[in-house]
Amino acid sequence: MEFGIGTGTLVLIGLAVLFLWSAVKILPEYERGVIFFLGRFQAVKGPGLILLIPGVQKMLKVSLRTVTMDVPPQEVITRDNVSVRVNAVIYFRVMMPDKAIIAVENFLYATSQLSQTTLRSVCGQRELDELLTEREKINKSIQEILDRQTDPWGIKVSLVEVKAIDLPEEMKRAMAKQAEAEREKRAKIIHAEGELMASHKILEASNLLSQNPVSLQLRYLQTLTEIAAEKNSTILFPLPMDIIKPFLKGMKTE
Repeated sequence: MEFGIGTGTLVLIGLAVLFLWSAVKILPEYERGVIFFLGRFQAVKGPGLILLIPGVQKMLKVSLRTVTMDVPPQEVITRDNVSVRVNAVIYFRVMMPDKAIIAVENFLYATSQLSQTTLRSVCGQRELDELLTEREKINKSIQEILDRQTDPWGIKVSLVEVKAIDLPEEMKRAMAKQAEAEREKRAKIIHAEGELMASHKILEASNLLSQNPVSLQLRYLQTLTEIAAEKNSTILFPLPMDIIKPFLKGMKTE
């Protein structure tokens, strides 16, 4: 006896396979499924095996992993009227998948646009020196603003980092001249401080030598010796009377 499979049976098998394919969903650990029943929000499910009723239930996947998003370079005019280009990177993740789907149409695009406007706004309220020296405060300020504004979307902004601040060429040249002037200023101050310390030491030495005339005479003779060793020439040097007085006294006694 022969058994055959009819066309109707094959169609039913195919429909059953398609039904199971559309009804069975498997989500990894880092994803959640936002379930809608006849267009109304029903639940957030996952991870693992999820069964849906095709045509009645619909699921949208949301990743819970941290998203790293580059903020394109933005033209910013600082408070002291300097035009710069600033770019940044933000780190955020979805904390409530249902809000990320229901409260905003495209949370990735919305977060990107909000990051650009916030970056321009915060940097525009600072002067150029603040942008260059107080980057940690700027990062913290941008992060707090973004986190507060994306909270209704179920998003947590954990970190913001300003990557680069591009200055105009004329501003770079001006800053280079300023840095050179600062270096010259420090060099002159150090030289002046050295001269002041040397003068104090010379004054101390002169006070010490003046307390003992013999020491002053020995220093005088030492200077003559050094000059004679360095220069091969005849030098007329005045001889203090204090040195030859003992000899004159001896001659008078004789």
